[in-house]
Amino acid sequence: MARFGVHQHREVHRSTRVGWLRAAVLGADDGLVSTAALVVGVAASDAERSAVLVAGLAGLVAGATSMAAGEYVSVSSQRDAERADIARESQELSEEPESELAELTQIYVERGLDPGLAREVAHRLTRADALGAHARDELGLNEMTMARPLQAALASAAAFAAGAVAPIAALLLAPSAAARSGVVVFVTLVALAVLGALGGQAGGAPRGRASLRVTAGGALAMGISAVIGALVGIAV
Repeated sequence: MARFGVHQHREVHRSTRVGWLRAAVLGADDGLVSTAALVVGVAASDAERSAVLVAGLAGLVAGATSMAAGEYVSVSSQRDAERADIARESQELSEEPESELAELTQIYVERGLDPGLAREVAHRLTRADALGAHARDELGLNEMTMARPLQAALASAAAFAAGAVAPIAALLLAPSAAARSGVVVFVTLVALAVLGALGGQAGGAPRGRASLRVTAGGALAMGISAVIGALVGIAV
């Protein structure tokens, strides 16, 4: 597919990170929470450390591959929709150039330009890059924010695996069986707080609020898993 709307620009905008940032933050958060919840749940059932470790490692591998596959499929669907819209716009430009010019002119009028100036702008942009102008101003698409399935899949899988390492490492470092769950929960909550703050900073959001949101969700997930694990251990 042809590239469009690409300009060299010295300013750095956070919207250019949206593709990999969302996948990376989601992957790391999921890796931390799901693996920690799994480890805490199994540990709460009084299982041996080797069994808890195997469960954690299995969760890491299964979660990373699942996240990669899910991201690739979902982002590929988004990319297919974007490509279909661009192909349709290209066909319309070929078959009805005057109608498309009028449509672009109306877009600029609605954005505040006088009709004469709007038509002149539409003329100039059409001569320079008709498809790029329509993709950007009519469809809201540009090269920086286009869907990238492979990038999203790799970022998600790598982030999940990185996140899952923290609770597994905490399990291995726990001084005793009685301290396993507490150490895993503590390390995971600290990691979640740091992840939330970093994600908020990278996305330009308040770090404290982002950190609190991520940490609260993780604490809830681990608490539920611990209760279920304890009930299963008692029943067995």
